[in-house]
Amino acid sequence: MHSPHQSIYILPTQPRCGSLVVAIGLMEMLKARYQRVAFFCPILSIEGGEEEEIDFMLQHFGLDIQASLCRGFEVREYLEAYDEGREERLCEALISKVTHLYQEYDFVLIKGSPPSAFASMIASDLNLKIAKNLSTSLICVLSAKDKSLETLLQERHIIQEAITSHGCLHLATFINRCETPLWETLTDFLQNSATSSLYLLPEIAQLNTPTLQLIQKALNATIVLGEPKQLQRLVLGKKIAGMGVENYLSHIKTGDLVIVGGDRIDIIMATLISFYAKEYPNVAGIILTGGITLSASIMALLESFSSIVVPILSVDLESYATVLALEKVVVRIDVQSQNKILLAKGLFDNAVDKAKLMERFSSSHSETMTPMMFEYQLYEKARLKRQRIVLPESDDERILRATEILLRRDIVDIILLGEESVISHLALQLGLNLEGVSIINPKEPTLLAHFTELFYEMRKAKGLTMRVAKDTMECVNYFGTMMVSTGMADGMVSGSVHTTAQTVRPALQIIKTTPATSIVSSVFFICLRTKVLVYGDCAINLDPTPEELAQIALSSADTAQTFGIEPRVAMLSYSTGDSGTGKEVEKVRTATHIAQTLRPSLQIEGPIQYDAAIDAKVAKQKLPLSEVAGKATVFIFPNLNTGNNTYKAVQRSSGALAIGPILQGLRKPINDLSRGCLVDDIVNTVVITAIQAQNIKEKEEEERR
Repeated sequence: MHSPHQSIYILPTQPRCGSLVVAIGLMEMLKARYQRVAFFCPILSIEGGEEEEIDFMLQHFGLDIQASLCRGFEVREYLEAYDEGREERLCEALISKVTHLYQEYDFVLIKGSPPSAFASMIASDLNLKIAKNLSTSLICVLSAKDKSLETLLQERHIIQEAITSHGCLHLATFINRCETPLWETLTDFLQNSATSSLYLLPEIAQLNTPTLQLIQKALNATIVLGEPKQLQRLVLGKKIAGMGVENYLSHIKTGDLVIVGGDRIDIIMATLISFYAKEYPNVAGIILTGGITLSASIMALLESFSSIVVPILSVDLESYATVLALEKVVVRIDVQSQNKILLAKGLFDNAVDKAKLMERFSSSHSETMTPMMFEYQLYEKARLKRQRIVLPESDDERILRATEILLRRDIVDIILLGEESVISHLALQLGLNLEGVSIINPKEPTLLAHFTELFYEMRKAKGLTMRVAKDTMECVNYFGTMMVSTGMADGMVSGSVHTTAQTVRPALQIIKTTPATSIVSSVFFICLRTKVLVYGDCAINLDPTPEELAQIALSSADTAQTFGIEPRVAMLSYSTGDSGTGKEVEKVRTATHIAQTLRPSLQIEGPIQYDAAIDAKVAKQKLPLSEVAGKATVFIFPNLNTGNNTYKAVQRSSGALAIGPILQGLRKPINDLSRGCLVDDIVNTVVITAIQAQNIKEKEEEERR
């Protein structure tokens, strides 16, 4: 019999109880621990919700499993088997399907069907019977929506008795959709009880609010104008525009979906114009009804706008029929619902004591490290001791989108530099929720004067004048760096619109290097399919000397250690051991000797070729006695030309995730972005910066002790 912790069975106790939110949180946690995770739905309801959930889980989490293997049987098939007395055989077939997954996968997340799929008693009994025969752990999901505390506790008691009577292992219970004041009452109840396996998730209206894309699909609406990303806007309300423009503008609210006849050009134009006005709400979109198409001249006029800020859809239905159709739209989380997915993950992260929950999982650990595992562990580490990271480039859309993700995931505290009104207006136009962000105006006279004086005192011996100091401090990168230097922020990330020099120069002048480091360098985390490697230096130093190369190796080893990677350092060259000679080989050999002298306990090998460093078979031939050859985790390149080209070659040819560059050697963390960076790159860099800040503070605390 397989270990009961090789799978988890999610048991929804009623429709729309939020079991998918729990499934998302669990799957992310499992993917960070296991390399191969499967998702399985034993019974597929008539409504087709399970089919959509399977597609979602496969796409969002990149599960390496065919969709057909995730499906059990349809409700119809089960009811036929139940009527004909073949229920046991069908249950055996389900167990066979999951047992096959046990053999192929490290962990199986199973999601049962809610009672709405068929009779309540049949559904509950079948879910528990499957869970028992699979020897799996059960997680129950209850909904607190419109219920009293007494009702919830009674439901929980009934479920627990049923689980016990079936001989199943009850791992935990989630009470979802808790509204205030019931949330407060339940919180007090938990604090005064010995329950450790009960988790509360609050009611979040956004999770049950449709997006424009969901509405567009449900109504089979045509997209007249707009971009795909705009369809992710939440529709907070509906307004039929049947009045004149003046009255219409006084009735609309932010997030409204405006329903209007296709011939009301005045309403369309007023809506578009109002979006640019700070005094007016920003609607989510417009639906043109009646099947009336816009004329060619109007389309040409609208398309001449620099950008379409309000997406426009079209349906054949009349306005009243459109409203009725909207009322029937079933809200779901799909793979395009990025904001909802982030919100769901954040809810799970904040509610669950993962350490206690993981103690009841399988004790076996895989040595593999996938990109998702690495990213997840970064988020968890950063969340332990929240840091304040300043982002100077608030006028960049990517920065604001990354900020929203970081706030939703509740990982770090973000400080944006800029004018609050400008940032808020841009966020509103982008449909972003930046609640919780701190905004500091770098032009604020008192703070600017203070920073100018500090910078002048730092650099006056080098000929800096007060006038130049003020001009310099008006640059957001210098301002942000000074915030880090003075402790107003714990780290800074910049470079989405600035060059590397514009990011690094302020750090060198203000932050400076650590006492034990003579050079600032960089590393990339190269996340391959089953492992994470550290490459240095691939971004900063053009042609380091042997002494500098040795320091880069030591800094890179420290960085690897900080992020949970055991450092085994390979000093790369075009020859291995004593097999070759030449200026470049001798440079690497000297650097290796210096690094070994400075850090005798460090596992370091050089000169060594890349194949001997990473391939155990090659290592056995070239350096059979080496502790590093074939097992290297940190790769030090002899110069920037080699390092930069190699990391890009590996990234592009293998599909590896490259996180970086990450600067090392500074007294406080400042990190540089590529001007072509993606939102995910910014998120990862901010998280890494936060972890660097944690590590620096821990070392400072140790020194004080």
